[in-house]
Amino acid sequence: MLKAQLDKYILEYETKDFIKDDPVQFIHKFNDEKDIEIAGFIASMFAYGKREVFIEKLNYIFNLMENKPLDYVKSFDCKSNVCGCDYRFSKDCDFVQIIKILNKLYNENESIKSLFEHNYNGEVWSMLQGVTDYFYNNIDMEITKGFYHMLPNPKKKSAMKRMNMLLRWFVRKSAVDIGIWDFIPTSELLIPLDTHVAKISRKLGLLKRNDNGYESVIEITNNLKKFDNNDPIKYDFALFGYGINNKI
Repeated sequence: MLKAQLDKYILEYETKDFIKDDPVQFIHKFNDEKDIEIAGFIASMFAYGKREVFIEKLNYIFNLMENKPLDYVKSFDCKSNVCGCDYRFSKDCDFVQIIKILNKLYNENESIKSLFEHNYNGEVWSMLQGVTDYFYNNIDMEITKGFYHMLPNPKKKSAMKRMNMLLRWFVRKSAVDIGIWDFIPTSELLIPLDTHVAKISRKLGLLKRNDNGYESVIEITNNLKKFDNNDPIKYDFALFGYGINNKI
């Protein structure tokens, strides 16, 4: 009965209309795969707090890039204008450091895709650790704790919500998610867990734990696999819909 209700919400909410109010909108603004990957990576880092606030900030950032993320990253130097790229915990210098590392990555003929793919050995969590370690190991300037908020460390067993959301965007193929990465099966994706999803999951019996960390991500994902083992994270849309309809 729960599966039928959640499947109904997937049909209702996993539509093109979902895109306009969600940070996923930024990957739909570009056609080139590398532009899409950079846009998605940046959008996911800023996707916390009030939606209208971080979406306004992201629009500012992409306008600053002249809506050419790859060109901006490859030609970036410390004289580039980044004024106004601070957001909540992060400062302009944190954004500069991330773009500098992306500049190094792309100018070495690599990409965000290749970075994730090189670190994928069949297990998503270790891949996220490898990606994060790459950024941590290439820090070469003074940053603030905001850098680590945008790119949290999987070793600390946080939910890694925004990274898992990014993977949903790039691995799944639907009216919302664009499915440009084929080296990770949808069956291996993990639920993008925040307090909203955790609250709904507890109400539905999908989560028994009291914390919102890594173990809870695994518990919810494993329970969603009982509904669809091949694509459990499609139920992210169902949990969103359930929250809207039940006013959680």
